[in-house]
Amino acid sequence: MGSGRMYTLSLKQTDIIKAATAAQNLRLPMSNLDLLIPPLDVGVFFCYKKSIPPEKSISLIKKSLGLALVPFYSLAGEIVQTGQGEPEILCNNCGVEFVHACAELELKDLDLYHPDDSVEGRLVPVKTKGVLSVQATEFSCGGLVIGCTFDHRVADAHSMNMFLASWGDITRVEPISRIPSFDRSLLHPRRPPLVNPFYDKLYVPFSSLPPPRTSILRNPLISRIYYIKADEIHNLQKASSLNATPQTKLMSFISFLWKIIAKADDESKICRLGVVVDGRERLCYDKMKNYFGNVLSIPSGEANSGHLNEMHPNEVSKMVHEFVSSATTEEHFRGLIDWVEVHRPETAVTKIYTQMGDNDGGAVVVSSGMRLQFETVDFGWGKPHFGSYHFPWGGQTGYVMPMPSVTSNGDWIVYMHLLQKHLDLVETMGSKVFRPLTPTYLHF
Repeated sequence: MGSGRMYTLSLKQTDIIKAATAAQNLRLPMSNLDLLIPPLDVGVFFCYKKSIPPEKSISLIKKSLGLALVPFYSLAGEIVQTGQGEPEILCNNCGVEFVHACAELELKDLDLYHPDDSVEGRLVPVKTKGVLSVQATEFSCGGLVIGCTFDHRVADAHSMNMFLASWGDITRVEPISRIPSFDRSLLHPRRPPLVNPFYDKLYVPFSSLPPPRTSILRNPLISRIYYIKADEIHNLQKASSLNATPQTKLMSFISFLWKIIAKADDESKICRLGVVVDGRERLCYDKMKNYFGNVLSIPSGEANSGHLNEMHPNEVSKMVHEFVSSATTEEHFRGLIDWVEVHRPETAVTKIYTQMGDNDGGAVVVSSGMRLQFETVDFGWGKPHFGSYHFPWGGQTGYVMPMPSVTSNGDWIVYMHLLQKHLDLVETMGSKVFRPLTPTYLHF
């Protein structure tokens, strides 16, 4: 599917890294918000132009990983089933698979624009067991790529970024940035639960889902990575902020993307958009900021594709803001926790991830990595020259994640996992905004 230069990857060694000290066979229940996450693996990777001598750098991060797994002990465990058939984390210190690999390639020749070819299963490992897998890949130029794959049911991006920053702190022999909290009582349901039918519009039990369509096999989603210059982000914000109604950069970006996606299908089709909202700031942030787990909701909206095409960007931004704002309160997250409680042990999933009818057109979920601090993932040889999530989650619903560029100049990096017809529009209609990621931009 890609056009970049392929490369040979050889495996030097595989180890199991266990926590230096850990409680044995501690069972950590999933919160109700964890139970909304299907079994999906998420990848994240970081590119370093130069590190200390390879053997020393690999030895350092392996040792520090064992120390980092002490406070972050859930990552060294495995997912098991309760007697009710629900998942929970068995914190038995079964360890993390650590792969040491070598690539016969220089970083400047790595084609990150086509991550399905260059990253998937090559720089981020395929997790075969446990909760977390790690791979460190040496490049012939002296560069190093550190990739991780983790079970989304155990952690969201906020949690994983907290772990990665702490792992870097430990490698540099510094106090860790944050001590993780696994206090599930912070997300306990109310007694009795307060049932609100509003959540039936956003989430659906698995048992009510129709069988998957054969189009999923015929039309797999494709991953791309783009960058957006800071001035183009400003232009998007300006275009959607008419009539003294300013919009945020993220809302403006989301609205622009939604209008593009809507053009891929017949004007009578319904185009759906979901936006990932982190609930930590809505649930007493002082207690929740160090919480390790999932604290997410995915409010969504839908509109006729033809109407979206005709609407001004400012009108689309208002529509996005309206349905997203419904999920930015404490009551929304408390209500969602209660909704899951009354449906247990049956599992549920966000509706936008499913295909609900023949009139469905495009569907995409936009997450936000704008608060991720990739520069904190410093193992002693400086911040990464590039970092990105990699999340080919399957199905027919697209996934998009904008992140700050590590250049710290206001540019964005955007990971996209979309149908080919949507990517075609992104690269034609959105060509002035979305630019294919190149080694030249990254100064590799």
